[in-house]
Amino acid sequence: MTRFLIAFAILLTTPAWAGNPHPLFADENPIKLTITAPFGEITHKAERSTDQHEARLDYHGAAAETHAIKLSARGNSRRSKLLCDFPPLRIEFAEKPVDASFFDGQNRLKLVTHCKRSARFQQYYLMEYTAYRFLNVMTPLSLKVRMAEIDYVDAKNGKTVISRLGFLIEDTDDAARRNDMVEIDTPDINKAQLNAAHAGLYSIFQYMIGNLDWSMHSGVDGKDCCHNTKLVGAKAAAQEQLVPVPYDFDYSGLVNAPYAVPPENISVRNVQQRRYRGFCTHNGDALAAAAAFRAKKGELLAVLADNSALEDRTLKSAERYVNAFFDDIADDATIEKKLFRHCRD
Repeated sequence: MTRFLIAFAILLTTPAWAGNPHPLFADENPIKLTITAPFGEITHKAERSTDQHEARLDYHGAAAETHAIKLSARGNSRRSKLLCDFPPLRIEFAEKPVDASFFDGQNRLKLVTHCKRSARFQQYYLMEYTAYRFLNVMTPLSLKVRMAEIDYVDAKNGKTVISRLGFLIEDTDDAARRNDMVEIDTPDINKAQLNAAHAGLYSIFQYMIGNLDWSMHSGVDGKDCCHNTKLVGAKAAAQEQLVPVPYDFDYSGLVNAPYAVPPENISVRNVQQRRYRGFCTHNGDALAAAAAFRAKKGELLAVLADNSALEDRTLKSAERYVNAFFDDIADDATIEKKLFRHCRD
């Protein structure tokens, strides 16, 4: 088992080539942005339209930048007016940023927004940001995020609509490229095609954040693989050793958004009740992943403690939730009892 754990750690933390991220995702310090766009039209039509709108992005860094962009609503459930007043957004640069730009290497970016006007509501999305950061601690094969303080200005009258925290998400292609891999676009796959070590890590991570809204091997509603997951591999035609990279954690227990409900086919009381959904064939790899999580406990809790934007009650609640996870993975026997009894064939 010792040699297995060492091999597992090497696989997850030191890929064959781990390149540097583009400047936008090079560190975790919050940035300041202004986005000017016809927000009245975008928010009004978000539920039924993802049309692009001419807009402007201003970056207020050491060297200020202004970029022409195309802005559109994105996502699925969060475009619903029943859930959100303000949709998540997609930014597309009208022209490729120059090499010296803070946005060098960027083409299209996902922006996670505040959803509701209440300042309290942004705490939920700070927790979703935290989920991404947790996975960054565990493996470079994960999507990097950058928090931003954003002024949203309406292009029609020049007035600030609202100022809130949000975060930008690294493109999967860039995350793959950092690890000398490529994103794989494919229909549903067989679980045997997955890289077992990463599938084990994926399953333990999703259990940690209490997320049930995912699939490592299939899509939904006729879409390609996989639900709230991207696949990366050694080359575009790869059909084995595929690495599942998760995203979209707003339905997790860690976030505990007011609108979040468990999937209809999973019998739990609410999204904060954890349920292990990994495959039984990956149990050995999941045990190794759990040991890696235990070794990184201090770093993971530091991700929470270092986020000064979290309110005290949010921080304390999250710490209790994460510590309960570590109780559940305290040793192999506890994992067998609490997690693996729900593993899937």
